[in-house]
Amino acid sequence: MRIFALDMTFAEALTQVRAFARQDGLILTLVWIGSFVSVLYIPQSVIGSLLAMATPFVVIWRLTKFRNNALNGIISFRRGLAYSWLTFFYASLLFCLAQYIYFRFLDHGLFNSILITATQVVSETYQTQGFDTRDFKDAIERFMTLKPIQLSLIFMMQNIFMGTIMSLLIATLCMRRGPYKKNFRQ
Repeated sequence: MRIFALDMTFAEALTQVRAFARQDGLILTLVWIGSFVSVLYIPQSVIGSLLAMATPFVVIWRLTKFRNNALNGIISFRRGLAYSWLTFFYASLLFCLAQYIYFRFLDHGLFNSILITATQVVSETYQTQGFDTRDFKDAIERFMTLKPIQLSLIFMMQNIFMGTIMSLLIATLCMRRGPYKKNFRQ
């Protein structure tokens, strides 16, 4: 008996990976939006940080579902890497759009005020350590002058970079050469 996933052409396999990655990229985008909103509007809470740290676990969960349900429990490192990277890529694009809309129409200076508060705390820490904080403060002031599209693109590039690194680990953890058995009893 041949497994369906092995009978696919390269183009069909790539189309399948892209389709699942787009759907799961949307799920990851929702997690990131929840994290972003929590950090902005509930800064004392750890919810935003927990959601951000859940990122690799969400991708592992979705990749495992894809592997077990669509590929009969078998996935190569390359296909897992492609799926993971595309999931991060699609999520980064959607999150960039969401952040642009937020920064352009909804922010009204909240992000900059949070940044100023954080800068003051970090500057005090640096000063107690004996470091010069002028360069740090200048960099933050330049950062605050960026346009909404520039801010969104910076965060998108950061998400893609981190997603690339996480994808290597996720693909390694989730690859499986043998079929998945849902029922372990013989």
